[in-house]
Amino acid sequence: QAFAAALAAVIVKLTGGEEALSVPGVDRALARARDLVEGVSYSSIGAAGSGQSQRTITVALSPALVSSFLGDLGVPICNTNRPSILVWVAVQSSEGERRLMNPETDESMVTALIDFADSRGLPLIFPVLDFEDRRSLSVDNLWDLRTDAINLASARYGADSILAGRIHFTPTGELVGLWQFQFQGEAQVFDGLDSNLQTYLEAPLVRVTEQLADYFALPSAMGFEQKITLRVDGIRSLADYVALFAYVGQLGIVSESSLASLDAERLELNLAVLGDAVRLRELIALDRDLLPIDSTRSERELLHYRWTR
Repeated sequence: QAFAAALAAVIVKLTGGEEALSVPGVDRALARARDLVEGVSYSSIGAAGSGQSQRTITVALSPALVSSFLGDLGVPICNTNRPSILVWVAVQSSEGERRLMNPETDESMVTALIDFADSRGLPLIFPVLDFEDRRSLSVDNLWDLRTDAINLASARYGADSILAGRIHFTPTGELVGLWQFQFQGEAQVFDGLDSNLQTYLEAPLVRVTEQLADYFALPSAMGFEQKITLRVDGIRSLADYVALFAYVGQLGIVSESSLASLDAERLELNLAVLGDAVRLRELIALDRDLLPIDSTRSERELLHYRWTR
């Protein structure tokens, strides 16, 4: 049971949603989850002298075997590079008082968001709510989901996307609100309504995860493969060289990479990409290791960057 639960959790995290668990063939894999296990460890945590402890099992699954069986079933998985999400929330009490959600004073709300995001592999960022934040974004502007004010306050964090919302705790116990998700220059607004705080907070993350999973899902290994040249400046040492190759290797859509040329502090890599140059640019943009450089060459198959790590 523990092996099946671990595999199910990994599938949800890799694909970004629970829909993959209902794909034909996944049920058989869950029944044979033991075959994908690489290692198991046990631990026990308890208060000294209490006589009570909590025993846990940690299951390590084979990444290669899990990826292989999902690929065989045609289940797309998300790349390991995932866009960060900056979260702003305005809260209104049943008495009508408004405030900004604060990680220090609203620990249960923040914990609910973080726990769900962890299960989906989403990196969340919360504002520090210092003087600069409060000067740039008032609680009323956030409540009204003023895009210009939200973007102004968010600029300092460099997040890849922004989730802004408002929560009204009504006198009848219901939670009513509105959410706005900004990604790739577009803003989507959707309602929030629930009587349970945890499910109210999880609902926008479910929607966001599905959108990001659809956008960044890796194509099938049987899909179209394109040859792309990656030119990188700023490679000054063997350590830079090794780190660059390691970085390129963890980009999920890059199936092969080889050195094409090396000249002083510049090198070029020949890449085999499952997809196109646009998708590769978008994945690289999620990190800060490569800074794009405008190239004088017009070929779409060449991407030019500077190594900044």
